[in-house]
Amino acid sequence: MRVRRRGFIGVLGGAAAWPLAGHAQQPEQMRRVGVLMPWPENQPNTQAMVKAFSQALGRSGWVEGKNIRIDYRFAAADPILIKTYAAELVGMSPDAILACTTPALAAVRQQTRTIPIVFVLVVDPIGQGFVQSLARPGGNITGFSVHEEPILGKWLQLLNEVAPRVKRVAVIFNPDTAPFAPLFNRAIEAASPTFGMTVTLAQVRSDSAIEEAIATQARHPGSGLIMLPESFTFTHRDVIIAAAARHSLPLVGGTAGCLISYWFDIVGVHGQAASYIDRILKGASPADLPVQQPTKYSLIINLKTAKALGLTVPPSMLDLADEVIE
Repeated sequence: MRVRRRGFIGVLGGAAAWPLAGHAQQPEQMRRVGVLMPWPENQPNTQAMVKAFSQALGRSGWVEGKNIRIDYRFAAADPILIKTYAAELVGMSPDAILACTTPALAAVRQQTRTIPIVFVLVVDPIGQGFVQSLARPGGNITGFSVHEEPILGKWLQLLNEVAPRVKRVAVIFNPDTAPFAPLFNRAIEAASPTFGMTVTLAQVRSDSAIEEAIATQARHPGSGLIMLPESFTFTHRDVIIAAAARHSLPLVGGTAGCLISYWFDIVGVHGQAASYIDRILKGASPADLPVQQPTKYSLIINLKTAKALGLTVPPSMLDLADEVIE
């Protein structure tokens, strides 16, 4: 159980009216948008993102099959498919493309420097060379980025408050689907001494590798886990969560299945992205649309997991939680 906290048609006769009637019946121009998502199509969160994007476009007057066609591609955390689908979508010559996550954006950018691209869930777009600045991106790319450094330090703080005995933390990620991982890992390593923790990096590319990495971490007393928010860990999160539970390790990340989740609304940001797609379809240039960053993060605490681990969540943290899973 989850408990929440906090249009006049004139009829004209005669041949003289025919040209006017013909003009009135001209169909509305059909626009085309490509969407590249790195997750499996059938996952509930993926469908929620698609729904948020489609509904937000609808509120701006864009109706699929009437004045807009949306071509979706779902890569299921496969780096090869991401590149294949990027080329496929660019080959359709759409009016704009939505690229979700860094690998998707990098793949689409490699295919075109002219088609407008809106991104979501991209870390440090300036540092990665996607935009010139947040205020004026320049080029054909803009979107919604991830502001990571303070948040990653917050993960360690929350873990320390709930599980103060944890002094060794393994960061789980797939380097093939998380090219931004060094940025995240540096931020985690920089914050770790504050909490008396050491950090190890657990690179995984399969379910078996996930199990091995977590089992290895469990052999060390006072261990915990951080799951980087990227397409592979998102797709395989059930495996990661189950292995963490099986080995009695506290897990922190950006999904509600963790002991502690502290992250922004990754579904809602797809609705925000639709507003930029709408503006581009109406004539705006990506170069002039500022890159936006999250302003609100949600804290979700899984009390059921805490109990299974023998941990007590401080009442002060429960008071701050946006959602508690009991």
